[in-house]
Amino acid sequence: MDRAVLVTGAAGFIGSNLVRHLLGAGEHVVGLDNFDDYYDPAWKRRNVLDLGAALGTFELIEGDIRDAALLERLFSTHDIKSVAHLAALAGVRSSVEDPERYCDVDIMGSLRLLEVARRHELRNFVFASTSSVYGRTTRVPFVEDDPADRPLAPYPAAKRAVELLGHAQHHSHGLNFTALRFFTVYGPGGRPDMMAHLVLDSMRTGRPIPLYAGGRLFRDWTYVEDIVRGVAAALERPLGYEVINLGRGEPVDVLEFIRELERLSGKKPNLVDTPMNEADVPGTIANIDKARALLDYRPQVSVPEGTRRYYEWFIDKVGPIRP
Repeated sequence: MDRAVLVTGAAGFIGSNLVRHLLGAGEHVVGLDNFDDYYDPAWKRRNVLDLGAALGTFELIEGDIRDAALLERLFSTHDIKSVAHLAALAGVRSSVEDPERYCDVDIMGSLRLLEVARRHELRNFVFASTSSVYGRTTRVPFVEDDPADRPLAPYPAAKRAVELLGHAQHHSHGLNFTALRFFTVYGPGGRPDMMAHLVLDSMRTGRPIPLYAGGRLFRDWTYVEDIVRGVAAALERPLGYEVINLGRGEPVDVLEFIRELERLSGKKPNLVDTPMNEADVPGTIANIDKARALLDYRPQVSVPEGTRRYYEWFIDKVGPIRP
């Protein structure tokens, strides 16, 4: 059997899209997911229902990245060539309420995975980081050599910590480690707590949702298909130690993003104007020069096209939005 790619968080939003992409490319994929209840685990189980029917071979293991014995067995029984480490306890705002759990999962779980990967002489380790590590930097667009030493919540602090642990493993043991900082990912399979889903769900049900700072915050909305291509490229390129932004470099304010969805649905969500959360930033925008140079990364999906695709997926999988 061909050597395998291990994808942690394989049943999550980006993870399941990545698995599907890798299987379509003929890869043998081993997925690991603990189906955490941060949001409804049934949502994640739906994400992986059809993956076994894809072109490559896929094995899903249910377990936790903090379980060192499980990780050791996994690496001992599978010929793992590279890791896409996407598993994490997500959510910037939620992490403020439970920092201990976020650090346990996102830092200690990642460290245990790094240690097992290092002992088994892994070829390449790709880590899903976040644009939130930049905090309220004044360097715009965000560039990778920014110190990123003023995170606003435990979630980005934990992600930044893992970036630094990756450097330590690279320096001490020669592990190839690439941290990819994702910028506001949306698209099919998107988590039910994310803005794009909440807006369409509000249109469908009338449920009120917060609109922070009147929607005047801008975000570098990046379609999941583009993110997945960037991750797949990083898996194929051992680069020593690198930190790389994955975004579009074309920010759109939240209100305009919502208006794109309104144009598609013909309805308005039930928005409640809410002050900006202290853990939020006014805007995000990626400098993607490094991704272009090292990963041949060329994002293809514009916000109008991406929202159209996401809207079509939503009404097919979640339900229609009626006038």
